[in-house]
Amino acid sequence: MTAVEGKPKRLTSGPGTLLVWFYGVMVVGAVSRSAYQIATEFDRAPLAYSLSAVAGVVYAFITYTLVRGGETARRVAQVCCAAELAGVLIVGTWTLVDSSAFPDATVWSDYGMGYVFIPVLLPVSALYWLRKGAQGGAG
Repeated sequence: MTAVEGKPKRLTSGPGTLLVWFYGVMVVGAVSRSAYQIATEFDRAPLAYSLSAVAGVVYAFITYTLVRGGETARRVAQVCCAAELAGVLIVGTWTLVDSSAFPDATVWSDYGMGYVFIPVLLPVSALYWLRKGAQGGAG
């Protein structure tokens, strides 16, 4: 983007700053946990540990788009947050219905209960904030 076009619209003002902080914490938590588990005990619960790694990548990408700002980043973040919410709901339900498929918890198990339900609340909050931003309320 050139100086003539101006800066991209900020997505990190107000509550957006808190979202970036929470997503950043979730990146560190999910990536470090899954990296350790994959490196040391992958054969115990490969699906759970792989899903936690995927969650960490999703969190990192959402964090990046929120920090980047701009309309395109906002739209990409909305799609990623919707996919994240779908993942939390699918994996959360799957862990309740067939717990034997998950000998160890994922970040999204039981809708994120091990993470104080932040994994299910975060995408809902982010989608609300991003929608509000599209209507002129953010930035």
